[in-house]
Amino acid sequence: MKYLISGGGTGGHIFPAVSIANALKALDKEADILFVGALGRMEMERVPEAGYPIEGLPVRGFDRQKPWKNISVVWDMLRSMVQVRKIIRRFRPDVAIGVGGYASGAAMKVAARMGIPVLLQEQNGFAGVTNKLLRNDAKKICVAYEGMERFFPKDKLLLTGNPVRQDLVNGDKERAIAFFNDTFGTQLTTDRKTLLIIGGSLGARTINESIIAALTELAKTDIQVIWQTGKVYYDNCMQAFNNIPELKEKMVCTAFLKNMPDCYALADLVISRAGASSISEICLLGKPSILVPSPNVAEDHQTHNAMALVKRNAAELVRDKDAMNTLMSDALHLIGNDTRLKTLAQNAAQMGMPDSAKLIAQEAMKLI
Repeated sequence: MKYLISGGGTGGHIFPAVSIANALKALDKEADILFVGALGRMEMERVPEAGYPIEGLPVRGFDRQKPWKNISVVWDMLRSMVQVRKIIRRFRPDVAIGVGGYASGAAMKVAARMGIPVLLQEQNGFAGVTNKLLRNDAKKICVAYEGMERFFPKDKLLLTGNPVRQDLVNGDKERAIAFFNDTFGTQLTTDRKTLLIIGGSLGARTINESIIAALTELAKTDIQVIWQTGKVYYDNCMQAFNNIPELKEKMVCTAFLKNMPDCYALADLVISRAGASSISEICLLGKPSILVPSPNVAEDHQTHNAMALVKRNAAELVRDKDAMNTLMSDALHLIGNDTRLKTLAQNAAQMGMPDSAKLIAQEAMKLI
């Protein structure tokens, strides 16, 4: 069987797509999988790294600030649809899977017109524009949250959760301690509470500024901190960190964390943006969290994602505009409250869906 998978632009689209591909391979050893992405975007590197071929389209998103620039965007979309038609005629897929993003819009629309069954996967609690536009073309729509009939035909919906990296469950506290102590010269231990701060792969300005403002206060506590700043903010964060020598033994400041399974294993509390992938990881692992939704995303979908957990007492929320004043005080209060941490962890774990990728892969195979 041949599977066409399309989507990307961000890690939140790419990681689920690769997880679905891996699940298809696990179920069908002979599966022939081809990805379609957007030229110049992250998927053009990440998908080949995962071992799958990908073809790029000259597709771009609409410029909402400068509408007059969208004439060329429409032209690129039309070019992309012509290119997808050629790809489909050559590859002859049995089913097409779209995970969101501009490339997915072109690929799924053409696939549906050519009679290929289409499956969509929507990661967020507020559906993305691309998937909403494709709802009538899809045979099945796999979602991560309840109540998505607001956006899609109810008879097409299947609650599967979001696929996440399965290696996350293999984290090890001792391995994390050894790595950080050897690499950063810290003196972390398993006896202290650990706060893990992740603002997404690019970092989060508000979260970082909130941490910088609280470094002196953190130095007076007995907790240890793993702080992923993102590349853009690293220099400023590191400069502030270096000004407080007392933090050197119990705090790691780094642009990017590669050993996420071990970091999660060590964490007693997670501060994170509320992207779909991050939330799915937190639920899969049953981690207490404070979510700070990004205000710079379409349709404010991160707030919708976060509220799905908050309503079930599975996470706490701090709004971006309030973070400077309350984020660290809330975190320090929460990490000292073992009863509250346990409640959040248990409720988050109940929302975790560890077999998401397999469920979606099975649905794709049923469509064939």
